[in-house]
Amino acid sequence: MTELAVRAADLQALMGLFAPEQIADPYPAYREWRVQQPIARPHERLFVLSRFADCEAVLADASFGHAGPGDTRPFGGRARGANIGSFLGMNPPDHTRLRRLVSRAFTPARVKALTPRIEAITGELLDGIDHEEGPFDLVERLALPLPVRVICELLGVRPGDHDLLVGWSAALSRALDPDFLLTGDDRARQHDARAAFAAYLRGLLPVRRQFPGGDLISALVQVHDEGDALSEDELIAIVMLLLVAGHETTRSLIGGGALALLRHPGQLTVLREHPELTGQAVEELLRYDPPVQLVTRYALRDAQVAGSAIPAGSFVLLLVGAANRDQTVFRDPDRFEVRRGTQRHLAFGHGIHFCLGAPLARLEATVALRCLLPVLARARIAAEPAWKPNTVLRGLQQLRLVDARGAGGTVGADEPGPTAEAQQ
Repeated sequence: MTELAVRAADLQALMGLFAPEQIADPYPAYREWRVQQPIARPHERLFVLSRFADCEAVLADASFGHAGPGDTRPFGGRARGANIGSFLGMNPPDHTRLRRLVSRAFTPARVKALTPRIEAITGELLDGIDHEEGPFDLVERLALPLPVRVICELLGVRPGDHDLLVGWSAALSRALDPDFLLTGDDRARQHDARAAFAAYLRGLLPVRRQFPGGDLISALVQVHDEGDALSEDELIAIVMLLLVAGHETTRSLIGGGALALLRHPGQLTVLREHPELTGQAVEELLRYDPPVQLVTRYALRDAQVAGSAIPAGSFVLLLVGAANRDQTVFRDPDRFEVRRGTQRHLAFGHGIHFCLGAPLARLEATVALRCLLPVLARARIAAEPAWKPNTVLRGLQQLRLVDARGAGGTVGADEPGPTAEAQQ
């Protein structure tokens, strides 16, 4: 086992990797980083991993977990855990206890039963899109409201409050980015959003206690009231996490999926001719352009990765976006292929923190993209796609499309994406 030397130059290189100009297409830079420095140590207590096998190994290793609130981070300040709280940033046994309480709402069978409702919402949101006379934003039209409505209905949040939640969620998801990418304004917005979000949710609890329904918040209130398995702070943190994670990543998956298909018309044709492959295409999208680009782990004790020592107390940054395009694992990894047929990716994580909402995200994206196929077949990109400023939860802010039968877009559907040729 070797001790990796600290290379201060790697810290500047890492910041360049996450520079704003990279957000639209970070994959060439990821590829170069993975080849040149698959295990980097830009700071005494920070390691950066980019190979699939190394990232997968860390996610499965009990030597790595999450830092506690009192643990200092490499660049100062206390560990922020998961920023949006709950079991996402916990270690066993608390993680195990809280995850078990929520997991019952996201079993494959219960998620499958939501299919008719998801199809109905999708149809409602796309109603009239055939008659759009000018450009429309697909994120605003479908990618954002679909998962917001689904998760809010599951939790029992009033439709009139959806916009409030989306605003708070945007601030909280931005705060998931590494410390050295955040400004003071970012941190202030995150603090204010968390406080407002928590106050809103606390206001719901007395109503659900008096008038319980079939929603998840009512069920969690009952668990809280019947014993000591769930504190009120934990309940609030769980609901906050589900509301944020329940729509941010699926929004990015649907928007990014539509963009990938428009930029690869050959693959869109394959999917139109074989719509039964849509679920398989979603798996390829999760590999090719994952909504979660990186995750962090904390060395709970001395450990090692690929022969390199990782001292206890170190933070490990796992570049999921780079790992999912590791050429030693995936053939022609920068090529988008709906027939690839693999579920071996790290888009939902791995190990005990594997995403609970994965079945729901897969279902929502599959339904949305299948319903979008005829729309995308006649659409053109009307303006350069706009991206959210986020690094961790990367996704489209806006995707303006136009019906090609009536007007031409500024970017044709037969043009390649940034890193792959159009597939005919």
